[in-house]
Amino acid sequence: MEQLPLWAQIGAILVLLICSSFFSISETAMMALNRHRLKHLTNKGVLGAKTTQGLLARTDQLLSVILIGNNLFNTIIPVLTTSIALHTFGSNSVILSVATGMVAFLIIVFAEIAPKIVGATYPEKIALPASLLIAPLMRVAKPIIWFVNLIANSFLRLLHINTGGARDQRLSTEELRTIVLESGSFMPTKHRSILLNLFDLENISVDDVMIPRRRIEALDFDAPFDQILHQLETCYHNKLIVYQGDIDRVLGVLHVRKTLAALHNQELERETLRELLAEPYFVPSGTPVFQQLQYFQESRHRTALVVNEYGELQGLVTPEDIIEELIGEFTTSIPRSASTRGGWDDNGECIVAGSMPLRELNRWLQLRLPTDGPKTLNGLILEILEEIPEGDVCVQIGDVKLEVMRSDDQAIRTVKLFRPGQKSGTKASRLLRH
Repeated sequence: MEQLPLWAQIGAILVLLICSSFFSISETAMMALNRHRLKHLTNKGVLGAKTTQGLLARTDQLLSVILIGNNLFNTIIPVLTTSIALHTFGSNSVILSVATGMVAFLIIVFAEIAPKIVGATYPEKIALPASLLIAPLMRVAKPIIWFVNLIANSFLRLLHINTGGARDQRLSTEELRTIVLESGSFMPTKHRSILLNLFDLENISVDDVMIPRRRIEALDFDAPFDQILHQLETCYHNKLIVYQGDIDRVLGVLHVRKTLAALHNQELERETLRELLAEPYFVPSGTPVFQQLQYFQESRHRTALVVNEYGELQGLVTPEDIIEELIGEFTTSIPRSASTRGGWDDNGECIVAGSMPLRELNRWLQLRLPTDGPKTLNGLILEILEEIPEGDVCVQIGDVKLEVMRSDDQAIRTVKLFRPGQKSGTKASRLLRH
């Protein structure tokens, strides 16, 4: 090196710094690379993706070749710099100290910190092309890598450190949820919402999505026949639950269109009506939604009656009710009044029935009322008040203010909701915050 001109020796130091920075930037980019994204790029056949995936499958060998190369160049640079300083300025301790400090600064900034920051910022753009250079280096240096790994693994075994257990890393549901939430603009809002709702299905049962007992449109088999015919002609649903005397005594499920077709072809009688009834399909309260969806697929039923441990009817659930939990409301399962059809009015108010399910209310008005307890708005307010209010009462639950407008001896019938963040002009007799 002493025979080379000074500019060539300085140029050699710069080349060595670039080589050292290459290994530093490659190490950080490889470790910061998203493995799921890399698998997607490999399936698409992107240049360097398959090679990178192969290198990351042998992390111990990859890190060995990178660290060997990086430390080799970082060792040569100070030696070469010291040689240049001695040849140019002699054995002056001050000059040697300054040269050592300068080369340490150059290595730290330009061969370590700056490359690692860039590698962590753009891992995909750097790791894929870098793998095309590292892969042949790994093959050439295989004997050295084997020897280094032998010493390193022996040392780890002495410390009882198992490096094989960390390779199989599976994401939990909450980790997947975090990935979806942080996807930002990379995923359409609707798609992100569906995936988040899908994760929620693991934690809910048919009680959360069913139509409550009070809102079931049912037909009393013992009612006057004229009333039965009128209800068939004006009913809102295509399938009706038919009971005898008490709704807990369900006879079956009636297909309205088929019944009306039979009515046109022949005179409909009670016995004919009974023959048209399909066998009712009962499911126990608390059945997980995912499990119930599978039951629907296997049994080919489209209507399930939810009963409690005493056999009392609690509600009704259909596949559409479950699907709406994923993609939002796409059918109109119940007719809403004109005052509630449009959601919030110009004053930021909305009047709803007390029997409205909380999950449906949250989805409809974009609220965050708690759903881990009572299933209906009436139940939630009664849980807080611990009594049925006699007069107007305003309750604040989180950031939502609600005013009880009408109630009777059994339940709260009508509630006015105020949009979160909007001042309400309610004159309720008392305000409870929860």
